[in-house]
Order: sequence, then C-alpha cells, then structure tokens
Amino acid sequence: MPDTYRLVETALQEPLDNGDVVCNLCLWRCRLRHGQRGFCQAHVNRGGTLYNLSYGIVSAIEVESIRNKPVYHYRPDSTVMSIGSYGCNFRCKGCHNLEISWGVEALDRLARGQSTDAWVTPEAMVETALKHGVDGIAFTYSEPAVWLEYVLDVSRLAHDAGLFTVYVSNSFVTDEALELMAPHIDVLCSDIKSLSAEFYRDICPVSTVEHVLDSIRRAHELGIHVETRTNVIPTKNDDLEELRRIAEWIRDHLGVDSPWHVTKFFPAYKLAHLPPTDNAIIDAAAAAGRELGLQHVYAHTDISCDCASENAPVSAWFELDPAELSAVKKCAAACCGDEGILVKKFEREADLLGEKAS
Repeated sequence: MPDTYRLVETALQEPLDNGDVVCNLCLWRCRLRHGQRGFCQAHVNRGGTLYNLSYGIVSAIEVESIRNKPVYHYRPDSTVMSIGSYGCNFRCKGCHNLEISWGVEALDRLARGQSTDAWVTPEAMVETALKHGVDGIAFTYSEPAVWLEYVLDVSRLAHDAGLFTVYVSNSFVTDEALELMAPHIDVLCSDIKSLSAEFYRDICPVSTVEHVLDSIRRAHELGIHVETRTNVIPTKNDDLEELRRIAEWIRDHLGVDSPWHVTKFFPAYKLAHLPPTDNAIIDAAAAAGRELGLQHVYAHTDISCDCASENAPVSAWFELDPAELSAVKKCAAACCGDEGILVKKFEREADLLGEKAS
C-alpha cells in the first residue's frame, strides 16, 4: 500500500502484445492505448500497464445508519462511514452525485498532475472509521469497481479491525471483479433500475439488463448478503407490470427472503423536469412484491439514490496535516514525468511529446 499519492496498478487488466491494455473491472472492458483513460476516466494506460489514478482520492464522507443505503437485514441498528471517489461507469440522467461521482473536472486535475483533492491511505481511513465509532465502511456514491484496488485494501484492514463492509453498486461489473471482492465484502446493495433494455442503453450504451441481473445473481451465489433497490422514475420505469416482473426476478433468483427496496425519485440533472414519484406507485409496487411472495419489501417515500448530504469537507474528518492532505497530487512512480501529467492529450497540450505529438 503506498504511503503517498501515486498510480496503483489496476487489479484486473489484460495487456496485449501491441501495448494496449483491456480493463476487466467492469463490463465496458475498455481497450486502451498508451495515454488513454477508460470510460470511467479513473484508469489510464501508461506504457502498456493500466493504472488506477484515483486510488486513495476521496470525494465524500458521511457517517450514517446502514438503513440509509438502504440495507435493513444486515446489522440494521449499525452505523457506517460512507466513502466515495471520482469516476463512474454509468451516466445516469437523474444522478444526484455528479460532482462527487463522475467528477470529470476532478479527474482531469489528477490527470494533469494538478489535483489538491484529499488523498487518504487505507490505514488512515480505517483509523478514522474507528475514531468515529462506526460498525462498518460503505463504498458508495459512484460505482466502487472504479477504485476497486482501494476498496480491497480498505476492506482487508476493516475486517482485521472488526468492521464490516458494504458495497453499493449498479452491478455492471465483471465476474472477475465479483470473485476478487467476495471474500472482503459483506453486503451488496445493488440497483435493479429497470427490466427495459432501452432504459439501460440510455444510461450506459453497452449495458444490458442481463448483464446487471447476472452480476447480482453471481454475488448472491458467492455468499455476499444482497439487498436490491429500484428507484421508480415517472415515465421511465414506473409501469406497474414491469415493477412486478422485477419482484418476480428477485423471488426466483435471490429467494423470497431477499429484501427489495422501492425508492422515490427526486428531480435532478437531466431529469430535473420530471416530478417526484407519486407515493401511490411506490406503495403499489411494494404491495405487488408482497403478493408475489417476497417477504421483505420496503416502500420508501423519503429515500432516493444513495447521496451524500453532509456538507463538511473531506479534510474535516481526518486528524491529518491539512497542508499535506491538500498538497498537489503528482504521481511519484517512474511511469510519469516530473510534470505528473498522465493522459496523452494533456501531454500534447503541454507540448511534452515533441515530434511524437504530430
């Protein structure tokens, strides 16, 4: 584990003979040339090796009840420290977490060697969780697979310290990633956003409903406690028959005891023109789930996406030197030049490529 900011090799990568690398963290399976980033913007090919540039970079922290995830059937009276970083493999039009999840500008600053965002070692993260008296750590706000290397390092230390771990996911992840994280993750809270192929293509062009459902089922088979959530969006996925089919899938593949959370949409981003979900359809979906045999269905009219609401800056959570925490982050590894610029297009802009730029 590094003790200062640097690129960390991506856990699941497939180098090719021509110097390209395939990232196998999520189901985009991005194939990247030198100096290119993946769709998530958080992994970059440097000289034929793929690196995570957001390792240890923290975008948001909050201490809260595990029920806010929402998770109701794993230590329901416990508290968690929710943490997130920049980069996501979906582009949800109703996202409430743009600045702390997609973080396009924040990731560009990292790629230019100009970031002053907080960098926290796994050891310091776990120590902070213990200091705040929580029972677990939740990886959330964007898809945790995007910084899986850090998630794994923190999770190992968390388990050693007696803390449990929660992984809040869109489940557009590979079987390889699931198998890597399964020994270290106690709870998966996963979205089932819709059973419509069109809905998923709209937020992630290469995704399918089957991809997501297969990942959720695989996590269940690997022994992770799974709870699912459907955020009901007016005119997008609020057809009661479709919601009934989601309940049927949960019943048939996860079991009648598997919890299903039906949550309320609140206007945001490109869906700001839509109204909040009518409580009646949330109640109707929950009733349908119970009629179909699900034993634990929850209708939430006050919970939407898993958002960070605490306004305290990340630096306020740590007993670390503020100057060091907010120092400019330039990769200290040999793969990067003195400027700390990681992406080829930014090297070109800075005229660092010479004749190679043409």
